Formats: sequence, C-alpha cells, structure tokens
Amino acid sequence: MKRIDSIDFTRGLVMIIMALDHVRDLMHTTALTQDPTNLETTTAGLFLTRWITHLCAPTFVFLSGTSAYISLKNSTDIQAGRKFLISRGLWLILLEFTVITLGLWADIKFRMMVFQVIGAIGLGLICLSLMLKLSSKIIGIIGLIIILGHNLLQSVSFNDSTTLRIFWAFLFRLDVFPVTPNFTFAVLYPFIPWFGIMLTGYACGQLFLLEESKRRKTLFLTGLYVLAFFVILRFANFYGDPIPWKSQKTPLFTFLSFISIFKYPPSLLYTSLTLGIMFLTLAAADGVRNRLVSIVSVYGKVPLFYYILHWYLIHSLMFLLMFYQGFTWKELPFGAFQFGRPPANSGVELPYIYMIWAFVVITLYPLCRWYNGYKAAHREKKWLRYI
Repeated sequence: MKRIDSIDFTRGLVMIIMALDHVRDLMHTTALTQDPTNLETTTAGLFLTRWITHLCAPTFVFLSGTSAYISLKNSTDIQAGRKFLISRGLWLILLEFTVITLGLWADIKFRMMVFQVIGAIGLGLICLSLMLKLSSKIIGIIGLIIILGHNLLQSVSFNDSTTLRIFWAFLFRLDVFPVTPNFTFAVLYPFIPWFGIMLTGYACGQLFLLEESKRRKTLFLTGLYVLAFFVILRFANFYGDPIPWKSQKTPLFTFLSFISIFKYPPSLLYTSLTLGIMFLTLAAADGVRNRLVSIVSVYGKVPLFYYILHWYLIHSLMFLLMFYQGFTWKELPFGAFQFGRPPANSGVELPYIYMIWAFVVITLYPLCRWYNGYKAAHREKKWLRYI
C-alpha cells in the first residue's frame, strides 16, 4: 500500500523533537540534578524544552499501531501477519536490551537495563499479533478502556512481595530494581498503559483509508475533541493525572502547572493532550507537499535507524564535551542511571543544547536519506523491514 505522507511527517517531526530531550538529558548543566518540570526550581524555557518532548513517545507508539493496521489491511493471511508482528516484536526487544542499551548508557558492562519505549512497542506488537482475529472496533474499545481506566490502579502497590512488585511494575507502574550491587533493572514504560495507546492507534488505522479531504477533516475534529476533553477534565482537577494543577507565582507558571502532566506511566491527561496535538498535526500535514514536509518525512520513514544512530551520536558528542571541559576517562562514572558524565561542573546551558540538537538532526539527515533510498531500491531484502 502507498505510504501516507502525513504519518511519515508526524513521526519524523516527533523523532526530531525526541533528540532534543536526549541531548538535554546527557548534556544540560542541571540534567543530572534537577527535574526540568519542577515548577519550584525550573525556568519556563527549561520546562517547555522538556514538555514539548512529551509528544514523542505516545505519537511513536500510537503510529506503530496505525502502521501495523495499514500494513496488514490488505492481507488475508492472518498467520503471516501474526508471524511478522511476533518476529518484529522480538527483534525490537532484543535491540532494546543490547544495541540501544549500549547507546543509552555507554556501559560495556551493561550494569543498567531499562524497559522503555522500544521494548514496550516490541511487546505490544507481539500481544497485538494474538488479537488479529478481533475487529478493529473491539481492539479500539479495549485500548480506550485501558487509557481511560488504568489511572485507577496507580495507587495499588505490592511492596511486601518482590514477585508481585516486579509483575505489577512491568504491567502498570514505574519501578527500579537493584538486582545486584553491579546490576540494576528499571521499568520506565509499564506495558499496559502504552499497549492501550498502541491498540487505539491500530483501531484508528482505518481513518487513513478514507478519501483525503474526509480523512483530514476527521483527524482535525478528533484532535479538537480530544483536546477539549483534556481541558475539561484537567480543569476539574479530580481524575486523570496524579499531580493536580494549582495556581503558581505568575500566570505563566499557572499555565505550566495546568499542562504539566505525568508520563511514567502515561496518565489519561498526558495521553489526551499529546494525542490531541498529534491528531491536529496529522490533519495539518495531510495532503501537504512541500520541501519541509519532504525533509521531515525522511526521518519518519526510517525511525528505528534514526533512533539507534541518534543515541550513539549524542553520546559521542557528550564524551567530547566532557573531555573538552577537562575531565579524563577515569573520572567518567558508569552504572545505574549514569551516562558516563560527572554530575558536578559539567554540561552546557540551554542555548548550547539547542545548537547541539540542531547539529545532531542535520548530521543524521543524509544518513537517513541514504538508508531510505536503499530500502526503496531493495524491497526484495526482507530484513530491511526490521530496521
């Protein structure tokens, strides 16, 4: 089936934005010591630099479900579709705990492993493969029930039982497990809430089979309805996010409190706000053909390739920065939640973060363009579908 440009553009846009968050994580002066969304200590610029990147993971997960629907729509062989989703899911999980983990922590001893977005997508594809006999409507309803209701379970904990605690964290809530003094495992992307987003994305895949003008209108109205739902529920301040908004020292910071939403796991309000913006972006890009859309879409056509490369490039730049700032290799810490960067007297301020981010994105463009062309010219090589 012909590629849908608005999906490639939207996915490419969030992949570009994602790199900003990871540059900030590794190189901003206060990244290791301060929460950028803490309104008591942050600045508006730093808050918004972090906040805008909230759009990335839910869009990526949602569109993974959408892409699965579109790719399987014309196939009558459920077994073949199931086999592909399972193999791709297992491949993503393998990458998560090998190539991506090394790029993220730059620790050849693998003292830290994290179940995060790529692993969640991989497991989601495996579970989705078992649901292919269900109608997209039923799958969408299941996804919506998860999105709307999982916040009811966030206060449940099993701290008295290690087994139940691990099981519950894997399904519903963030947790960190120091397995040994030299190995830590963390669940940052609890599976069920993200799976709900993927299932909803799968069900919405049928929207992209509509005629262009009708599709654009439907996406636009859906975005407006979802954002209206967010505003009403957020204003009510009684459900949908563990952190209620409240009046702050200035109107600007009160607004920041209103849009400050919880990602780990993705709350109902987090999902509503980010996916509402995603729908509007899809609508705005639908049918648009210009140089900007073409450039951004290149990243969206090879997201996994870009994702892997961007971690290695950013981490390499971080090491160069550390050496430039006078640190030696022996002074770089590695281990649980350590990127190989000393927490004190290292890093750069926000304007430089944006400059480094631009360098990363521009540097990766020709590589992504080459790889996209290579994939298009070698469709007979089935392994290219996995990267």
